Amino acid sequence: MVCVSGDRLPYDAVLVVSFGGPEKDEDVLPFLENVVRGRNVPRERLREVAGHYYHLGGRSPINDQMRALVEAVRAELESSAARVPVYWGNRNWRPLLAETLRGMAADGVRSAVAFIASAWSSYSSCRQYQEDIARAREEVGPTAPRVDKTRVFYNHPGFIEAMADRVRAARDVLAREGAGDVELIFTAHSIPLAMARSCRYASQLEQAGRLVAEAVGLDRWRLAYQSRSGPPEQPWLGPDVRDCLRELDRRPATRDVILAPLGFLSDHIEVVYDLDTQAAAVAREHGLNMVRAATVGTHPRFVAMIRDLIEERMGIQDSPRALGPDGAAEPTCAADCCPAPDRPAVAPGAGKPV
Repeated sequence: MVCVSGDRLPYDAVLVVSFGGPEKDEDVLPFLENVVRGRNVPRERLREVAGHYYHLGGRSPINDQMRALVEAVRAELESSAARVPVYWGNRNWRPLLAETLRGMAADGVRSAVAFIASAWSSYSSCRQYQEDIARAREEVGPTAPRVDKTRVFYNHPGFIEAMADRVRAARDVLAREGAGDVELIFTAHSIPLAMARSCRYASQLEQAGRLVAEAVGLDRWRLAYQSRSGPPEQPWLGPDVRDCLRELDRRPATRDVILAPLGFLSDHIEVVYDLDTQAAAVAREHGLNMVRAATVGTHPRFVAMIRDLIEERMGIQDSPRALGPDGAAEPTCAADCCPAPDRPAVAPGAGKPV
């Protein structure tokens, strides 16, 4: 057990790391150019994705939600043994990781625990974040603090309980409307099969979905994917959520459906546009009564889970909490976790190939 008394904590700070998003119309294309830098993504593809952001006024909700999460984590740590400052940095838009690390170094921070805003193991949701942190540290130079990430948390009780609460709230809406049989569809960002074969992304989503469904007592559930991009000949994880909704139209007994964005922690472009706009339009077209569950956001159980993960990494607690057959995950990522597959490019919006 690491000694953590007084000023002898093994880390000086917490760094919350997110994907980032534009704040206004003028930010949209420069943001997308950051996302796909170094990859051969056609300009017309960028303009197509930019239209999703313009549809929302050029402002992604992700940054405001991350600001709220950072403040919630700060408040949570105030009453914990891990009482250290909390910083925030993004991969693709301000505050960028290098800017944040430079400020941390100026504040005297030498080492930080990173909470990455993704519950899953895949190249784009785990390894790529670590590569971006390493690149930002190199840009800052020798004064950059060391940064060690917390473990993945797809089966942590705090994440499962928070998501179950969001599904219950959606079910309550349907119940007030006199719903009958309810179909629960969990969604996550699709990734190419080449990437999925090199990680546990799909199996982790299946396990988390099963845990949430059991917690809310819904037997009829399935996992679907959304936000697919890329050439049609490239195989991606499926089925697509919109195809699942169309399939429900062929089952007259089920007209009520909950979409639960299990794969997302906050409402950003893939949730607000791909689900609340595109999937909702399909549901209306087919006469389905669809309610979209909220993401975990700043749910108190989720925020408490972040404190747990930070305290684990600091050695304050040595009993990692986890549910399901996997048991507790490894406390840190292996050096060769989530390798990058051979792939042509990366999609705007979630770091996925286009």
